[in-house]
Amino acid sequence: MRKIALWEAKHPKTVIIAALLLLIPAFLGFIGTKVNYDILSYLPDELESVQGEQVLDKTFNTAGISIVITENMQPKQTLALKNEILAVDGVSSVIWVDTIADIGIPADILPDVLKNIFYSADGSQTMMLVRYDNTGSDDSQLRAIAQIKKLLGKNQFLSGLTVVVDDTREIAETQAPLYIAVAVILALIVMSVLMESWFQPLIILFSLGLAVIYNMGTNIFLGQISFITQCVAAVLQLGVTMDYSIFLIDRYAEEKQRFSSREDAMAEAVTVSLTALMGSSLTTVFGFLALCFMKLGLGFDIGFVMAKGVVLGILTVIFVLPAVVLLFEKQIIKYRHRSFVPDFTRLNKFTIKHKKAFALLFLLLLAPAYFIQKNIDMYYSMDKALPSYLTSMEGLTKLKDDFGMACTQFVIIDDSLPADKLIEMEHKLEALDGVTSLLAYNSIVGAAIPDTIIPDDIMSLCKQDGKQLMMINSEYGAATDELTAQLVKMDAIVKSYDQNAYITGEGAITQGLIDTTDVDFAVTAVLSIAAIFVLIAICFKSPSLPVILVLSIELAIWINLSITVIMGTEASFVDPTVVNCVQLGATVDYAILMTTKYKKLRYNGADKKEAIATALRSSIQSIIVSALSFFAATFGVGMYSNIDMISSLCILMARGAIISMFVVIFILPSMFMIFDKLICATSM
Repeated sequence: MRKIALWEAKHPKTVIIAALLLLIPAFLGFIGTKVNYDILSYLPDELESVQGEQVLDKTFNTAGISIVITENMQPKQTLALKNEILAVDGVSSVIWVDTIADIGIPADILPDVLKNIFYSADGSQTMMLVRYDNTGSDDSQLRAIAQIKKLLGKNQFLSGLTVVVDDTREIAETQAPLYIAVAVILALIVMSVLMESWFQPLIILFSLGLAVIYNMGTNIFLGQISFITQCVAAVLQLGVTMDYSIFLIDRYAEEKQRFSSREDAMAEAVTVSLTALMGSSLTTVFGFLALCFMKLGLGFDIGFVMAKGVVLGILTVIFVLPAVVLLFEKQIIKYRHRSFVPDFTRLNKFTIKHKKAFALLFLLLLAPAYFIQKNIDMYYSMDKALPSYLTSMEGLTKLKDDFGMACTQFVIIDDSLPADKLIEMEHKLEALDGVTSLLAYNSIVGAAIPDTIIPDDIMSLCKQDGKQLMMINSEYGAATDELTAQLVKMDAIVKSYDQNAYITGEGAITQGLIDTTDVDFAVTAVLSIAAIFVLIAICFKSPSLPVILVLSIELAIWINLSITVIMGTEASFVDPTVVNCVQLGATVDYAILMTTKYKKLRYNGADKKEAIATALRSSIQSIIVSALSFFAATFGVGMYSNIDMISSLCILMARGAIISMFVVIFILPSMFMIFDKLICATSM
């Protein structure tokens, strides 16, 4: 490795040119990578609601159905709008009351089933169902939705899952580039103040920026990534890999005092740092890889991309950063300034002096923090993640308030069932608490009317390939206890008539999301802890040190999540799982840095007090710079983002970095003081 490091130190321009040339395929890969804005598409196929969604897509072409609402419009005006929507490329059909009855018939004398479905309670609003040529959240469907939005006026609204996906796409595409800008600017400000050169942070961010672009470009091999990954991957990658750059630059400054030439000093710095950087980065990589074992495909999406980002970050620090530092060293020296980092001598003495108090604090916080964080309140529906001014959110509010349609389910049942049994089942479903309306073939046309005289739009909506479709509207919102109970009763009724029937739709799929992520949270938490525990045990050749280190960072994680509970804030369903893995993997580096120095000093003959004090004193500045840079990048994005799912995750990560920093600075040294004999006795 030293020969390679020496060659790159002597040919910095060649290295930088090669690094810049690699940006070309990276940019092409970035442009060619599709972004998926539909979180529900990551659910495992074995879920019955997902299988039902697939049948809904393939058989009825209804999975991506949208709802248009008009307010205070004459029937002829509504019909004109319907025809305009029908003419949009990608729209296959628009179902309104005129599909079944003459629009000349006053709304108040229409059959109840039509009034309940197509009109609000006061009759001032009506809605129509829009179906598309292609299924799911296809690009052509999103283009059709964009065209429909242009047709709608002031008192016209649009809603549906695919509309939510399109709104998510619009806001994410607008804000994602700004997330990176905010993260870079704030990290640059923090590093400029805490480092000893105004120019040094630019070099670090330039090198890490290359790694970010490489990472986003290589995502093309995955085919697509989620919008969450697209929005937070660059920010998190900057945050978790920044300390590697700082570590190498600090090491180079030390080696320059030992070597006469800059090239030899850099080669030595790279060689010596490599082992430490690889060991430190592996904990972060394992933390991210734990997410890949989630049943929810979103976990693999985030975990693999971020693990890849850390590896590319390390490679960039090892192979590109040294060349950049050597090439611009004159500028680094020219723009030096006095250090604004305070002297931590008193803080070190205070920590060591009050070791028993901090150890007691650790014990007092451990159990309460663990049990409080288990009560975190999570939301699973995108309507809580997006701003209320979006088209889909305004339409959803109308559906809830004026049509009693907080959530819609679809029942797919065998069409060979006798009409009397189907009608009997429909009556039982209508009688369930919270059901506001039910749209089914029999309720629209009656059991005695032959299929041959029924309009094609109604037949294609209700009957296809030996299956019959029913649409059930509920006043209960998705992911609520009331809807969960309603779905259980609904399933019991439907399965008593047809064991092979499916119940799908937003509520049923969201319930599957809840069940899946509950298991995923437990699995990923155990895997991340176990993987990092084993890695630390191997690195330090000790069974006791990983217990102390992992438990310390776990305390920081539990405190972080407990604050959310105490504040009464709802978290996105992805937050606890991602934070548990990322905060553990990323911030355990702070603990490893201090532990490495403590263990080396202890086994070189220093007494425990001297070893701990020296380890803390020599590590504290790197820990603070790294933690505050991570905090600045993620906190800025969290405050700026209008997507609550992105905002809450970044705020949690920012807060977690600060809490981990305090735990490592104040509590970890106390643990070393108290358990020093045990550590020495159990470590090679």
